[in-house]
Amino acid sequence: MKFAISFFSILALIITGTIFFQYHAYSSDLETGNGEFHYSQEIEIVYRENSLDIRQHFKNLPNQKVKIKWPENAINPSCFIENEKSCDRLSDEVSYFAKGETKSQSVSYIVPIEGGLKDKMLIQNVFATLQNGEASYSVVHISTDNKIVGQWITGLPLIGQQQLSLVNYTMFSGYGTVRDIYWQKGNLKVQQQTPVLSIYSQGAISKDFLTSLENLQFINNQHIAIIQEKNPIKEHDDRLLFLPTLTAQAVEQEVILSQIKSQYKFEDSPTWLPEVVASYLVNGSIGSEKTKEIVKTLKEYMTSNQKSAWQEAMDKLGEEPISPTTMDELLTEVLGAKTSYFKLNAAQENGTYPLLFEDGRSVYVNDTLKKDVDAILYQGQVLYTADTLLPYLGYTAGEGKNGYYVNGDNRTFRFPKEPGFYVFNQRRYSTISQPIVKIANHYYIEEAWLQRLFLVELQKSDGRIQVLTQGQE
Repeated sequence: MKFAISFFSILALIITGTIFFQYHAYSSDLETGNGEFHYSQEIEIVYRENSLDIRQHFKNLPNQKVKIKWPENAINPSCFIENEKSCDRLSDEVSYFAKGETKSQSVSYIVPIEGGLKDKMLIQNVFATLQNGEASYSVVHISTDNKIVGQWITGLPLIGQQQLSLVNYTMFSGYGTVRDIYWQKGNLKVQQQTPVLSIYSQGAISKDFLTSLENLQFINNQHIAIIQEKNPIKEHDDRLLFLPTLTAQAVEQEVILSQIKSQYKFEDSPTWLPEVVASYLVNGSIGSEKTKEIVKTLKEYMTSNQKSAWQEAMDKLGEEPISPTTMDELLTEVLGAKTSYFKLNAAQENGTYPLLFEDGRSVYVNDTLKKDVDAILYQGQVLYTADTLLPYLGYTAGEGKNGYYVNGDNRTFRFPKEPGFYVFNQRRYSTISQPIVKIANHYYIEEAWLQRLFLVELQKSDGRIQVLTQGQE
């Protein structure tokens, strides 16, 4: 009984200590502003005298220190007094909101526009943001002089617009944040708006196209504005898309890619990697020919169980950065064999690199470790890097005019580009399989042919592959 009491006393101390340290860490996050949070915002914009006068109201702020990141070219950042508490958390140097109970704070600032509004102008990163915070809902009001005729677009759903006696007024509202705003002269108008899309065009859109939008499949419900523009702007907010022609296929592909880039973080990744992930998330074929070939290769190789496991892995991709390395780790786990398929394809500028697997064991030649010799499994064959292994066996090896040449003191080989034979000491021998295989500009020698032609013995254990030449045991 005493033992039980002592045990539970110790357990209580451990739990109390753990809670204390977790609370201490939590309190530290509140003081330093490291805690992540969501907030809502309302933004009022007035365009006048070649500048945007902005009032930004942050709501549902957490009770912690919150650092403010101002737009790069913003001037005169200050408090906007909406009520008696609207600035009581704003620091004197207007760089952060102090820890406090007040949920809403308001600021104002000016963003100059050199030369004033121009047709088809994209104004990027124009709003203040909060460190470690993400806007879950945004409302944007934009007012301009009534003589300035054009269309504002934010990526949020358009709620309404009105031409008044002195000003033109536009309002947007929707889930998520907004970073960029776009302005275009003339009669650009929203032709169609759904919960996910706003389609802006100067002319009417065909009924067939609008009907086709009903059957499109997207990754999430984040609203995106699509602007028909002959000369698309390449660098823009992921909630704005510029398309020269409006087709269901183009809209579906561009919207999905935009959504996936906003939902996931890609790190050191080629342009086709988000397309690969998107193809699995929508169970379709999205992107370039290289993307389609990679997806096709994986689907053809995998068993039904592996396909299910891979699909589950794609569906579980979350906040961690996605890169060729992380994709290879997932693929290795699913297939049960080590591969660098995505990294090799990232390094392959033209075409696709085939799916092959790596033998993780070290290769030794006569008890000497050879770090530059690799063993791989490709299409059911065990292969070794010929360029690096054969010189350790006493040969020179390399590509020549009529194939791959391997020369020793008394033994010479030529492996032609066309299959079906090889040449040994000037004599031709027919073959069914290929001794030398070229994979993406690298030459490999097949394991059985290595032993047969170069008179070596192979000894394998859990950690190493031993290549023994004649007379070495």
